[in-house]
This record gives sequence, C-alpha cells and structure tokens, in this order.
Amino acid sequence: MLARSTPESHNEYEETRISMSLNDQDRIELEAVAFRRLLQHLDANKDVQNIDLMNLAGFCRNCLAKWYSAAAQEKDLEIDYEQAREVIYGMPYSTWKEKYQTPQ
Repeated sequence: MLARSTPESHNEYEETRISMSLNDQDRIELEAVAFRRLLQHLDANKDVQNIDLMNLAGFCRNCLAKWYSAAAQEKDLEIDYEQAREVIYGMPYSTWKEKYQTPQ
C-alpha cells in the first residue's frame, strides 16, 4: 500500500527534483491550476461525502479549507475558516450541507 503524503511527511527530495526544471512562477502557476481543477472536480462530484474522502484519501473539503485559511494567515491575509470553506465549497458551508450532505 502506498503511504499517504501529508504536509508533515512531504518528500522534499521530490519537490527539489521537480523544481529544478521549473522556475518558481511556473511551479506556483501549475500548482494553482491543479488546485482549481481539484475544486472543480469536487464541485462536480458533490455526491462524494467528506467522510468518504477522509476514509479513502486522508483529507476532505474541510481539510482543504483549513489549509487555505492557514496559508492566508501565513501571508497576513484575513481569511477565516468559514470564508475559506466558502471558497472550497463554492457556497456557504451551511447551504452545501443542507443541499448535499447525506445523513450518517
């Protein structure tokens, strides 16, 4: 079984190897495109519940919102968790939960 990559277990060697062929701006732009594509994919698959994501991938939409908010704070930007959730979910979390979350 493959080990999950988490921020704590990120393989710095891989990042260095890849980044040698990319300048910082290109790397940032590619990461941004991949992130937006992930959000589009999650938005198109609202039937995939957060608990399923957590069980299969070790992260969910709420994790993405926490990471987004934390990254904003590191850059001294005022984006709180609820605002980050709205970015990730594409709507207020309460609306998404009411429309798409299935009862457990």
